[in-house]
Amino acid sequence: MPASTRLAHRVAELHGCSRADAEQYIQNGWVSVDGQVVESPQHPVDAQRVELHPDARVEPVEPATVLFHKPVGVDAIAGTDPASSHVTPATHWADDPSGQRILQRHFQRLTPLVPLEKDASGLMVLSQDGRVWRRLTEDADQIEHEYLVEVSGEIAPYGLHRLGNGLEYQGRELERCKVSWQNETRLRFAIKAARQGQLQAMCAQVGLEVVSIRRLRIGRVPIGKSANGAMPPGAWRYLPVGEKF
Repeated sequence: MPASTRLAHRVAELHGCSRADAEQYIQNGWVSVDGQVVESPQHPVDAQRVELHPDARVEPVEPATVLFHKPVGVDAIAGTDPASSHVTPATHWADDPSGQRILQRHFQRLTPLVPLEKDASGLMVLSQDGRVWRRLTEDADQIEHEYLVEVSGEIAPYGLHRLGNGLEYQGRELERCKVSWQNETRLRFAIKAARQGQLQAMCAQVGLEVVSIRRLRIGRVPIGKSANGAMPPGAWRYLPVGEKF
């Protein structure tokens, strides 16, 4: 019986590659032990069957960024039902266009970014990538978000113009934004630097009550659509390589 050794060492021996390349193969999910993918280079093996996927390629171990369609009632960060607990292999959107293979390491240390209020739904970002974190925190006020806001009531005269120009919230004058009617009860906002409660307060200033809020887009990144329709609430997809906010 072969002596127990680290998986990376066994892969390097079997396939004539360097230890560093073997570790990258393993961390990217290309190596299986007795038919089960193992992502830890330190995993001990002895007589088990170790196989390298025929499509395996040496590539950097990239951090994952997840785009999640948060349902109403799910907590963005803290709380009894955080968004991160809903990001599992079982809830991966079947029509995810990224082509990214699901790896167990993608579900570790996901940081929720640009959170939504509990009673709002729509696009949320969870990421392991420091570059995405910096973009969505340090440049947050420069990134436009798009919301679909269902309202009730009768809008005040010139209310649509007022929504887009010069309202105040919490003692500060708001920047201009783009607001339009999608239908008789739904407004579409394209707005930067919106704070918690701001959309509700803006609508209240023109005689409208907010019924629901759904975020459709962050910067250039939308929830996502396919031939089968939009990504449904509770599902997630990967941010494709090269797609930026």
